[in-house]
Order: sequence, then C-alpha cells, then structure tokens
Amino acid sequence: MGPGNDTQISEFLLLGLSEDPELQLFLFGLFLSMYLITVFGNLLIILAVSTDPNLHTPMYFFLANLSFVDICFTSTTVPKMLVNIQTQSKVITYAGCVTQIYFFILFAVSDFFMLSVMAYDRFVAICHPLHYTIIMNPRLCGLLVLVSWITCVLNSLLQSLMMLRLSFCTQFQIPHFFCELNQMIQLACSDTFLNNLVMYFAAVLLGGGPFAGILYSYSKIVSTIHGIPSALGKYKAFSTCASHLSVVSLFYCTILGVYLSSAAPQSSHSSAVASVMYTVVTPMLNPFIYSLRNKDMKRALKAFFVKETLHGQLS
Repeated sequence: MGPGNDTQISEFLLLGLSEDPELQLFLFGLFLSMYLITVFGNLLIILAVSTDPNLHTPMYFFLANLSFVDICFTSTTVPKMLVNIQTQSKVITYAGCVTQIYFFILFAVSDFFMLSVMAYDRFVAICHPLHYTIIMNPRLCGLLVLVSWITCVLNSLLQSLMMLRLSFCTQFQIPHFFCELNQMIQLACSDTFLNNLVMYFAAVLLGGGPFAGILYSYSKIVSTIHGIPSALGKYKAFSTCASHLSVVSLFYCTILGVYLSSAAPQSSHSSAVASVMYTVVTPMLNPFIYSLRNKDMKRALKAFFVKETLHGQLS
C-alpha cells in the first residue's frame, strides 16, 4: 500500500484514541463495558415500552425509537474499534469505511430528528393538553417517524455517493477511531469543494433545523409553564419534559464541544477524544436519564423484571 500519483487506495488505517500499547487493554475493557451498558439499557427501554400497555403513548413510542437509534448509532463505531484493538490491527477497507460513514450519518441525523419530534410532542402535551390525543394520533406519530427515516436515508446516501467521487493518494491514516466524513474529506487529494458544500449545507439544514424546532418548542413550553398559577402545576408540567431536556442538552453540548475542539491546535486527536462523548457516552446515559427521572418507566421496568423472574421460576 504505497503512495501513488492518482491511484485509489483500498485500505485505511484507523489510528484510534491512543497508540500507547499499555493503554489498549484498558481502552478495550472501557469501551466494551460502555457498549454493553448502552445496548442493554436501551434494549430494556424498548422492551418496557413494547410490553407495558400504559406506555403505549406517543412520548414513549418516540422514546423507543430513540433507544433503537442509539443502539444502532453506537454499534456503527464501537464494535469495529474493539475488533481492531483485539486483533491489534488498525485496518479498515475502503468499502468498510464508506459503509461506516453511511450508517454513522444515518443514525446521527436520526438522533437529531427523534429529539426534535419528542420536543414537538412535549410542546403539544403542555401547550395544547386538551387536543393532545387528537393532534398526536397514531397516524401522525408514524408519519413523523417515517418522514424522519426517509430524510436521513436520502441524506446518508447522498453523502456516501459524494464520498465515492473522491480520490485518496498518499494519505491513508485516519486520526480517529472511526471513519468520520470530515476527516475523510480532509485526507482526499482530489477537489473537495462540492463535498464540503454538501456536508456543511446538510449540517445546517438537518442539524440546525431540528435544533431550531427544539428551541421553538421549548420557548412555547416555558411561556406556558410561566403562565401556570400554582407552583405544583409548574413543577408537574416541567417534570414531563425534564428528561428530554437533559438528553437534548447533553447531545448538543457534546457535539458543540467536538466542533470547538476541531478548531484547536492538535485538533485531530482532540476531536477524536471529544467524539467519544456523543458517539458512546450520550447513548449510554440516555436510558439512565429516562428511567431514573420517570416513575412510569421505573414501574414498567420493575414489572418487566418481576414478570421475567416469575416466568423463569415457573419454567
């Protein structure tokens, strides 16, 4: 795999978070633990929502979708990283890299959309409580999720196809633990103007758009809560969206941290480390945030475990 003038290389090297051999075992154990917690925690959310009739509401329907997205989002990057550490190989094929970029963008943007849809759900519940069941009917809920998925699939397909037009000559080392679109564009030796244009336009439209929707929803929610006369009423209204607000803050703040770190000196390594927050840590914390702060979810999870325990004893 030597340098060429205008040849397309077939493999890349993922440099990971650290090249220190003494840290590899620690990183393997750490990321394996976080990955298992993420999958198990989000899977419990999905099972609790699907098995408890009391949770068959729009809010928990969207939460189950968010948990599914988080499992897929983490599974796009962490398993490959664990395999590379275990086999002591940093290689990822060109096809594997493009595939990873496709699914990473797909589930990352899906996170934006799911959080935005959940904000709209809270907006309707708090600002229009009498019309909530009419507005948030099953057809609209399904349509919101379907449109979100279609938009994310088309965007990922466009970004991946744009990636295929790039040529990579001598630079094949990726200073990251996964194939990140911006890093790949920087490594290309062909003209990247169109790729950058499409990437930043999509980031503003599909990242900033949902964020603007979230801000608008919460501005209306705050205004409505402010108009509630009793302190208890304000607390109850705010408690229904506290978990979602925590997740939104965590997700967007970590992404902002990655953006700011990429502008700093030694940006590649800083960006890779900061990316761990929104690719691994945030999906891992989401189930804890929603279960620990939500009485209905805690009751559903307790009922699920009791049911499984009794089923095990009877069988």
